Amino acid sequence: MARLLLSLAGWVLALVAGPALAQTPTFIQFESGPVRPMAMSPDHTRLFVANAPNNTLEVFNVTGAGLQLAARVPVGLEPVAVAARSNTEVWVVNHLSDSVSIVDLSGTPRVVRTLLVGDEPRDIVFAGSPERAFITTAHRGQQRSDPSLAGVPGAGDPQLTTPGVGRADVWVFNPASLGNTVGGLPLRIMSFFADTPRALAVSPDRSTVYVAAFKSGNQTTTLLQALVCQGFNPKLPCLGQNGKIMPGGNPGPKTNFEGKQAPEVGLIVKYNKASGQWEDELKRNWNNAVRLSLPDLDVFAVDANALTQKAAYPGVGTVLFNMVANPVTGKVYVSNTDAVNDVRFEGPGVYGGHTVQGKLAQTRITVISAGNVTPRHLNKHIDYSKLPTNPAFDWTMKDHSLATPLEMAVTADGRTLYVAAFGSSRIGVFDTAELENDTFNPRTASARYIDLTGGGPSGIVLDEARGRLYVTTRFDNAVKVVDLTSRSTLSSVAMRNLEPASVAEGRPFLYDAKRFSANGEASCSSCHIFGDVDDLAWDLGNPDDRVTNNPIVKNLASPTEIALGKLLFGVTSPINGSDNANEFHPMKGPMTTQTLRGMRNSGAMHWRGDRATGLFGSSGTDSNLSFKNFAVAFQGLLGGTAPLTEAEMQKFADFQIPVMMPPNPNRKLDNSLNAAQQRGRNFYTGSRPVDGIDLGLLGSFIPNQTAFNCEGCHRLDPANGLFGTGGRASFEGITQIVKIPQLRSLYTKVGMFGSPKVNFFGAPDTGFVGDQVRGFGFVHDGAVDTLFRFFTAKVFNPQLTLGFPIINPDATRRDVVDFMMAFDSDLAPIVGQQITLTATNASAVSGRIDLLLQRAKTPFVSKELGGVVTECSLVARVVESGASRGLLYDPVQQVFVASDGSRRSDAAVRALATTPGQEVTYTCAPPGSGARIAYDS
Repeated sequence: MARLLLSLAGWVLALVAGPALAQTPTFIQFESGPVRPMAMSPDHTRLFVANAPNNTLEVFNVTGAGLQLAARVPVGLEPVAVAARSNTEVWVVNHLSDSVSIVDLSGTPRVVRTLLVGDEPRDIVFAGSPERAFITTAHRGQQRSDPSLAGVPGAGDPQLTTPGVGRADVWVFNPASLGNTVGGLPLRIMSFFADTPRALAVSPDRSTVYVAAFKSGNQTTTLLQALVCQGFNPKLPCLGQNGKIMPGGNPGPKTNFEGKQAPEVGLIVKYNKASGQWEDELKRNWNNAVRLSLPDLDVFAVDANALTQKAAYPGVGTVLFNMVANPVTGKVYVSNTDAVNDVRFEGPGVYGGHTVQGKLAQTRITVISAGNVTPRHLNKHIDYSKLPTNPAFDWTMKDHSLATPLEMAVTADGRTLYVAAFGSSRIGVFDTAELENDTFNPRTASARYIDLTGGGPSGIVLDEARGRLYVTTRFDNAVKVVDLTSRSTLSSVAMRNLEPASVAEGRPFLYDAKRFSANGEASCSSCHIFGDVDDLAWDLGNPDDRVTNNPIVKNLASPTEIALGKLLFGVTSPINGSDNANEFHPMKGPMTTQTLRGMRNSGAMHWRGDRATGLFGSSGTDSNLSFKNFAVAFQGLLGGTAPLTEAEMQKFADFQIPVMMPPNPNRKLDNSLNAAQQRGRNFYTGSRPVDGIDLGLLGSFIPNQTAFNCEGCHRLDPANGLFGTGGRASFEGITQIVKIPQLRSLYTKVGMFGSPKVNFFGAPDTGFVGDQVRGFGFVHDGAVDTLFRFFTAKVFNPQLTLGFPIINPDATRRDVVDFMMAFDSDLAPIVGQQITLTATNASAVSGRIDLLLQRAKTPFVSKELGGVVTECSLVARVVESGASRGLLYDPVQQVFVASDGSRRSDAAVRALATTPGQEVTYTCAPPGSGARIAYDS
């Protein structure tokens, strides 16, 4: 044993002393979206603010002169929401830590309890009698299935492969009795028939809680390409591969402006409630091609006392950000955007006849009252029919526009609503009667708007007694104190922020609609919500653009391989429109929005790798160049006056490319796999080829590799930052050459079930499966409902030496699906995890502390983290003698080290908690970030 410990110590010492540490970043960007970042104490003497980049709760005294910092309390990672239960108790939702920090302000402010909840919690409110705490989370996460919750209604298996399951969770706790389990004992986990939720609101009488889905969709879906009649004749019906009549071909045009043939692609359709039909832009009926329904339930009303759902409201919006109830009328206002992804094409819209340029997602507040849902477009003054190239374009439109509406507040008399416009650096101010009746005029109403410096207003708190509005501005990480009479900023209070300078310089390029769109409404974040996705597909082809060169290295893409593959896989139309594998045709068809997180090592960007070639050059492997080539989207898609310069795009890239994905929430905290996941991984990395062309004795006639195991295409190489993609593209038996994509976030796409039968997939027609929560699933266009169906594609057909096993292939397919749900990532699952040790809960939490210690000394490989590191940097936080102290775990000496160099054993640190008021909170920080979080926060 002694020899083993010496060996471990030597390994860790080499790790700490080696070059990996020098390369390990001390700040990891996640770009979590703020939800409810501020709260006022009930007596209005204190303001509580979530400081996300510093992972702290800032406590300000509210005085006649303004705000005065009173305390800074370290909480979990990426705090996004705050709620004051009393003048001395504040709850903080930690998005990355999957936790809620309960902060006690009596005595020295400190965390006295940490609740563990589902994945990516976002909002919190208190309501009901007796009082309950309500917290929104995704329908997944390790804590959901923790044995300590075995008796909790709603806990357990998230059923990621089961159709018809609601995927919006609300964890409900009794604040007066949190239980003695490791992460607290909720009364119930309520699930709602929508995808991941975000916002909460409470009725004036506190008896009703409103729950909003986040990216709730808009009743659109993508038709499988094989069901759209071939030939671009929209008026010629055909017999679909599922044996049903289809109304015709792609609406076209069939070529771009150069006259070059476009590839056959799928089609986005939208459900028309009036006709009961799934319709495209020509109003054709595609019901025979859709096997599911989308009820589009967006907001749910919950009885806060009985903990039951009372009502559900559809059609509120596509992306729902925040909610607030009118304190007088009880009407609920929902800030949201409504996407127009059923309209095709970016660019000038000349050859194609239409475009979404400048009209990606309309900024709205939807009013819910007496069962009625009434959306109000806040920018109804915008004339979308005129693009900036039109001499009649009104350049003053942006002066009256609001973009990305987040938190709202309503005056005590119920007559005035304030809304933070994150993408406009201003606060919208509305007469609630005018808003409800749609009688407001943005051109005149904008005179009441409040312009702010700093950028990115996210949270707002009204202080009517003092005539003030407090606003958090994310771009400069500050709190603004605004005079409501003069609409001027009285002061700006900067919060501690150790983000790199590149973050502050580059963040506006993602969000700033006033600067980067001509009408002031569109930005990159219109689709890439907080740098992530909107869970939609868009057809952003451009018939007015040219065919360009594809420099990416490709599998199975020589002329011989394509000809043979087309024959074997039944492809009857030209690949890429021309059968030239080295072309990007600008009319690419529907593509789901891809995340802007975790891109650094993935090579060329877009589903096909389109941005490999562009304004600033061409490379099949350079992710930085590829990102800069997005410059043209600022004009062709957002409606700006010109593409951004290379220097501007480099600033954007320096901000966005380092943003990382969160840890996988479906993988065990000890980073192990369950039996099915392990079998799936073994097959994935095994020697059996699963994809390609089995040429047998004829293989010598084709010099290239023609058969690959899963990992041979979808590279899994953490040392090189590869998590599903090696940067190559491949011909996979479909009508376009696509880039092999990364696989880290597949679990976020669960929720679409139901598909017709087509020849390319062996899985049968599901028949009509009824209501589902998502209209888009897997692969580039989102048309494949499940990964299991994808694994029945012809390219994976069981053969003697290729494909899934001949014997019981479905069992192996299910195992690989399970592995996909728990796929490796840049961060270990333990990153962000927390627990608080108190004087009374040692028996419940000691095992979790042991786990955190174990993972803090377990080797982990991640290129983004500098190479070989440990799974996390463990920080312990405790109050001693009235001062908060951070301790960093040294995995070599296996002791905790204070900023002054003093050391304490694990046992000594745990012993601190036996003294009331000296609770110890442990946090597994990202490797490299521990010292900053322990000593500098």
